[in-house]
Amino acid sequence: MRFIAETTTDGVTERLFTVEGIDGTPDDAPGAVWSPAGADGPRPLVLLGHGGGGHSTHPSVLARARRYVTGSGYAAAALDMPGWGGRPTPPEYGPFNAEIDGLSAEGKPLGDAFARRGVVAAELAVPEWRAALSWLLDQDWIGPGSPVGYWGVSLGTAVGLPLAAAEPKITAAVLGLMGHETLAGDAARLTVPVEFLLQWDDEVVPRDSGLALFDAIGSAEKTLHANPGGHADVPGFETAGSERFFARHLAPAAPG
Repeated sequence: MRFIAETTTDGVTERLFTVEGIDGTPDDAPGAVWSPAGADGPRPLVLLGHGGGGHSTHPSVLARARRYVTGSGYAAAALDMPGWGGRPTPPEYGPFNAEIDGLSAEGKPLGDAFARRGVVAAELAVPEWRAALSWLLDQDWIGPGSPVGYWGVSLGTAVGLPLAAAEPKITAAVLGLMGHETLAGDAARLTVPVEFLLQWDDEVVPRDSGLALFDAIGSAEKTLHANPGGHADVPGFETAGSERFFARHLAPAAPG
């Protein structure tokens, strides 16, 4: 891992980095980490998993990261998932992409194929995320032992739920817009507090599949946030909701 660029704008420092190809992934994973300008000393870190079609510096990811930095004093980090953000499409995605294209053309829900492709994405991305997390926690402006949260819906949940189940450093997670039995085993192993977002009229992930995934989550503390609308219609107020969730479960940031 190495930093490749650094800029500071309006009190937020952005550092771009790369995770060199590991565990069979032939390409590097670009990433970004944001922190308060001049940050010194430990602070909570929120990992941000982008959705399908996004990437680590997508405007929606950047906007969320800046809110966590300026509003809470946290650091935030994101990685390009394999096959997104300019990364080459893994050949393992081929059958799923063809199935998704066919279902989309027929106007059918994509959830089943979407979730099965997500399993492959997680197998590739989780080792990258875990390597990046260990490296980031070694930076003195985040710090070893700092609490870590995860936010990611849709593709961000396909990868983030297995990550949160496997990585003990993650202490709270916001997930959602995903379902299917492929994630049930990992969901049962979750123990951290979870906030789960579900769109009642989701055209991608059937409602029953999303509800089944929430039911499978093993955490003693889990909350379902269900709103009307389609897959991309998550209300803006849920952003503030996730901030309150992390404020409850991540330690306050240190000054500086």
